[in-house]
Amino acid sequence: MTLSDLPQDQLDTLLTTLREDYSALQARGLKLDLTRGKPSAEQLDLSDELLGLPGRGNYRADDGTDVRNYGGLDGLPQLRQIFAELLDVPVAQLMAANGASLTLMHDTIAYAMLHGTQDSERPWSQEETVKFICPAPGYDRHFALCEEFGIEMVTVAMNEDGPDAEAVAALVADDPTIKGMWVVPTYANPDGSVVSQEVAARLTSMPTAAPDFRIIWDNAYSVHHLTTEEAKTADALSLAAVAGNPDRILLYASTSKITFAGSGVAFFGSSPANVTWFKSHLAKQSIGPDKVNHLRHALFFGDADGVRAHMAKHRAILAPKFEAVVGALETRLGGRDVATWTTPVGGYFVSLDVVPGTASRVVELAKAAGIVLTPAGATYPYGTDPRDQNIRLAPTFPPLEEVQVAVDGVATCVLLAAAEAATA
Repeated sequence: MTLSDLPQDQLDTLLTTLREDYSALQARGLKLDLTRGKPSAEQLDLSDELLGLPGRGNYRADDGTDVRNYGGLDGLPQLRQIFAELLDVPVAQLMAANGASLTLMHDTIAYAMLHGTQDSERPWSQEETVKFICPAPGYDRHFALCEEFGIEMVTVAMNEDGPDAEAVAALVADDPTIKGMWVVPTYANPDGSVVSQEVAARLTSMPTAAPDFRIIWDNAYSVHHLTTEEAKTADALSLAAVAGNPDRILLYASTSKITFAGSGVAFFGSSPANVTWFKSHLAKQSIGPDKVNHLRHALFFGDADGVRAHMAKHRAILAPKFEAVVGALETRLGGRDVATWTTPVGGYFVSLDVVPGTASRVVELAKAAGIVLTPAGATYPYGTDPRDQNIRLAPTFPPLEEVQVAVDGVATCVLLAAAEAATA
């Protein structure tokens, strides 16, 4: 029987039992963390060969570039060729930078705020209001960037095939203050959704009141598959060009969860006009990226198939952890009408929806039992989930046995919070 079907006396008995279970959980003295989607040490070990590359005396790229020296603002062509195939971006329209795509996204917004885009009437900072559409649940660091720049966030719902495109189209059609939108097109954070070709076509073709409207296409998980059936990212750049809006898409990616999270390579891809605009401002702050790191990554992978083979090794490590999460949730919570969750086929997260009004309580209970979770509300703009329902689980970093213990403990907290709410 579900909680809602239980008579009051049975609910009271269940609550007593769950409190005893929770006390036993606390007594275990756990110190577990399911907060951030970081690669595990075992995953990082997969790239240890990078530490010996490019090797003494091996400092020339295929085109003769001495990677030890200044220059090459676009990044090393040898590496760009590999990721151009993976990201569906022409090599000439793809830049390879330093380690963090988040830095590139920050700088893009900063350039637009200070100078405007090439088709802006004025710098965005001189507009009375600047708004971004934020699909939710979504990525908290995207929302943090908006807050950093004083950009007002407008929430739209996430569906299995991506953001609610019709809701987005209705918002941007008549509001020139909406200058941008966040999209994680493949295995989105946190719900694992994949933007369909149809949704991507709608987003790239819809009329917008702002002539300088941009979609920040953060393709962070494009090759991060958890099964052998690999999702294909919609080719947004081509769709935008065909729709007559070639400058609408600003694409970002990185190797942060492919090789070393702290010393990978980030990528920026867009239309020729947008790349020229971006470089015109980047040139004032950089003479060129770390091409030694570019070369070591190019040598390590060899080609796009080398990246795919490397990611299959990641999948072998990660898939059992996600299976453990989904299995524990199904065993402990299935059929009880207290939670729903995603079964991701890629990416880094499981999205857990609990009884509305109890997510904050679940996080609180888990913390008191030694299990640290991402704060409730983190997946929504301004850190506020209007239903207090969503919790993001990140099982990638801990060892498998810790994941199993942690999720079992989380299930106990979900049940206790639900029973408390039902008897309140």
